[in-house]
Amino acid sequence: MKKLLFTAVLLAGTFFAQAQEVKYGVKAGVDFATVKVKFMGTSASASETGFFLGGFANIGLSEKFSVQPELLYVAISDSNFFSLPLLVKYAVAEKIGLLAGPSLNYFSDFEEDKLKLNIDFGATYDITEEIDVNAKYSLGMGDVSVSGVFIGAGYKF
Repeated sequence: MKKLLFTAVLLAGTFFAQAQEVKYGVKAGVDFATVKVKFMGTSASASETGFFLGGFANIGLSEKFSVQPELLYVAISDSNFFSLPLLVKYAVAEKIGLLAGPSLNYFSDFEEDKLKLNIDFGATYDITEEIDVNAKYSLGMGDVSVSGVFIGAGYKF
């Protein structure tokens, strides 16, 4: 058991020690969201358009894979929240990447059940080394959920 644990720690250390680079950036864009509420067997939904802005870090793990945590402020009509996506990025081609992962959302406007979990997936396209365009779909979970399409641009420094 100790050998297995030692091997796992050694491999993880080697994997993270070879991280290529970390790039930080900012992003902003528009979101097209649907808020769904399920209550006592009935459901209601409303579609809204809003905006998001925030920052991110892209942590290179290998030539093809990176982890991209983000912190975004999202404004949708009367529902403002902070979103913390933890996305895995896979480079399909030199300028195209696929994103997927969970996001934790904190709704300051809700009286109860302020934390919501979403599953995000999308893509990025690098226009230049510093500027990218991105799109993702965020699938909301639970009785009160916010799902939507986020389209934006990012700047890496």
